Amino acid sequence: MRHLLDYQEGERVVTFCLVKSKEVGVASNQSEYLNLELGDRSGTIAAKLWDVTPELKEAIQVKSVIKIDATVQVYRGKKQLVIQRVRLASPADEVLMESLVPVSPIPADELWEKLQQAVRGIKSETLRAIVTEALADEEIGGRLRCYPAGVRMHHNYYHGLLEHIVSLLAAAERLLPLYPQVDRDVLYATCILHDIGKLYELSDPIAPDYTTPGQLIGHLVMGAEIVSGICRKRGIPLGDPEVLHLKHCILSHHGDVENGWGSAVSGKTPTAVLFHYLDQIDSKMNALGQALAEMGDEEWAYAGALRRKVWRGY
Repeated sequence: MRHLLDYQEGERVVTFCLVKSKEVGVASNQSEYLNLELGDRSGTIAAKLWDVTPELKEAIQVKSVIKIDATVQVYRGKKQLVIQRVRLASPADEVLMESLVPVSPIPADELWEKLQQAVRGIKSETLRAIVTEALADEEIGGRLRCYPAGVRMHHNYYHGLLEHIVSLLAAAERLLPLYPQVDRDVLYATCILHDIGKLYELSDPIAPDYTTPGQLIGHLVMGAEIVSGICRKRGIPLGDPEVLHLKHCILSHHGDVENGWGSAVSGKTPTAVLFHYLDQIDSKMNALGQALAEMGDEEWAYAGALRRKVWRGY
C-alpha cells in the first residue's frame, strides 16, 4: 500500500488521510480556498483545495478523515497536493486510525512488556507502588499506549511517548554502572513518570494540540501533581525522601531554570542532572533520526528540534 509521501510529482493520489490543520484563504478572484495539512502514517503534506464551497468549508475540520483525489505538485522545492475531489470518510470505509498517523516502529505491546519488566525491577517499595498505581490507572495506561511525546519536536507519533520511556530506561540501565552516585530506583521512576503530565498537556493522540491546563500549568508541574495525588491515595507521606527526589527530578528535567526551557527548579542531585541529559540525548537523537529519514537524496535537511540544518554525512 502506498502512502502520501510515496507519491512523486505529477502522480495522481486517491487515498484516505487525516486533516491535521486547516486555514481558509481568499484568492485574487475573491473565491475562498483551503490550505490543508494532510497526514497518514508516512508523515504530512501540504494540500490546496481551490474554489471551496461553503458546505465543504464547514464539513472539513481538523481531525476529519477524508478521501481525496489529488495531484502531486512541487512548489518552492516541496511537494504539495492539489485536490480535485474530496469527501468525508464514512463508517462503511472502515479506515483504521493507525493507518492515518505516524506510528512507532516498535509494537506497543512489546514496549509495554519492557516497561512492566522495568517496573518489576524497582526495588523501592514506595517508588514501585507509585509507578504501579500510575500505570494501572485506566486513563493513564490507555493514553500511554497511544499518545505521542510531543506535537512536533520528538517521538511525535502514535505511542511515541511509550517508546521514549522504554528507550530512556535502556539508556539508564547502561549508564548506571558508570555513576554509582545516582539513585537507580529514582532514575527508573523518573524515566517512567517524567512526561506523565503530557497525557493531559496534549489533547489527543491523533492530531494533538495543547490543552488549556497544558498551556497554563505545563506537563512538568502536572506530572508532579499526579505523583502527589497517587501518594495521597496510597497514604504515602508527601515528605518521604524518595517522593521528594522523584518530584524534584520531574520538575527539573528540562535543565537549569536559566535556560528558559520550562523547569520549575534546576537539578540539585546527581540523579536529576543525569536524567536531564538522558532525556536530551534521546529526544535529540530521535528528532535527528526523523530528519535523516525524511531527507531522501538530499545532503542537508532542517531539523526543527535542533533549529539548524543537519548533514547526512557519508
